Amino acid sequence: MRAPIELDVNGKRYPVQYPPGTSLLTVLRDELGLTGSKYGCGEGHCGACTVLIGGAPRRSCQVPVSAAVGKSITTIEGLEKEGLLHPVQQAFLDAGAFQCAFCTPGMIMSSVALLHAKPNPTSSEIIQFLQGNICRCGAHPRIIDAVRQAAKTMQEGRP
Repeated sequence: MRAPIELDVNGKRYPVQYPPGTSLLTVLRDELGLTGSKYGCGEGHCGACTVLIGGAPRRSCQVPVSAAVGKSITTIEGLEKEGLLHPVQQAFLDAGAFQCAFCTPGMIMSSVALLHAKPNPTSSEIIQFLQGNICRCGAHPRIIDAVRQAAKTMQEGRP
């Protein structure tokens, strides 16, 4: 049975009607057209669908839409502000931290959460935090470099 709910996504309110157990990923992609979050494994293991809910990285394929009501949801599309990429997004581009780029949105969202929690992580801490995000192309060294560069940029206060 479809229930009317309202979601706060990327600073905007969206009224939607879905069965409460529908995954947040399905609503984001199919109803709101926010296709940056990817459907990977559908089991919360690959991290391709990572979004921030209340600032914490969550696997949107495993979050029922009913659990996201009343919480601030940020998708990869919500990181850009006034035409400027988020420092993590820019660092991923500058470092070439992707190959096929399927994992990139999830990696970026997890990296944003990491840098909010720990502004100057070590390489080991970055690796540990991103364990739940799988990159099958082997771009991990460039991903770590991108996160370190983004940390530096954010500490310097540059956009």
